[in-house]
Amino acid sequence: MAISSKCGLYISGVNEMSLRSKFTESNSRAFPVLGVVFWGKPISDHKGLKNLRVKAPRNFSVHAQASICVSKAMKWWEKTLKPNMVEIHSAQELIDSLHNAGDRLVVVDFYSPGCGGCRALHPKICQLAEQNPDAIFLKVNYEELKTMCHGLHIHVLPFFRFYRGAEGRVCSFSCTNATIKKFKDALAKYGAEGCSPGPAKGLDESEILHLAEIGEISARSSPPSTKEERVEEDLVMKSIDLSGVWSNVIHNHGVELEEEESALLKV
Repeated sequence: MAISSKCGLYISGVNEMSLRSKFTESNSRAFPVLGVVFWGKPISDHKGLKNLRVKAPRNFSVHAQASICVSKAMKWWEKTLKPNMVEIHSAQELIDSLHNAGDRLVVVDFYSPGCGGCRALHPKICQLAEQNPDAIFLKVNYEELKTMCHGLHIHVLPFFRFYRGAEGRVCSFSCTNATIKKFKDALAKYGAEGCSPGPAKGLDESEILHLAEIGEISARSSPPSTKEERVEEDLVMKSIDLSGVWSNVIHNHGVELEEEESALLKV
């Protein structure tokens, strides 16, 4: 945190006097010496100050002015972020971001402000994000989303999860600057290869259900059904309806046959 300050003192009255301070070198140590300008004549020695007498008039007034400028330094995890790097603030935002990514590669970066390995690795991750603009980097602050991280079984930092389209999670691991090659290899492998058709899968269904159980997301926030799943559901419902119709037809037809048989027996 950088702080800069300045202050000034001005004394006005019938007899005007201004004060100023200056530093002199004595025995390699600096200390202030007061200087006074009275009626246009400087008086800088202590003897002169001792004999100086100033009578304050009735309209004596003191004007003091001070200003302090404080500039807040950026946090390390906020520095050098790239356009494809997004900070996640809730479990629902993580789920939505994964589903909205389509077939793009998504890297989820779990970090903590107090993690030395996370801090050391951050500039390298930003550099790799810049070199891979088609990939999406989602940053998750472990301290802010600790309950969600526990629900996803994240216990080691820094930790990374790679997601790709309909395949969902393709790999996950922890790495440091010493093992950054593992990260680069995963980027090269899953960022280049094609993805299976279909909407993005995102988190596993079991993980979503668990997040709902611990109250991190709404119980209604279930993963959306795919087009194929919806078609299958429609076919099942139609088959159920048709089976019901056929059951009613067979039942009614059977009743009519029984009535005809009973009528013939009576005759």
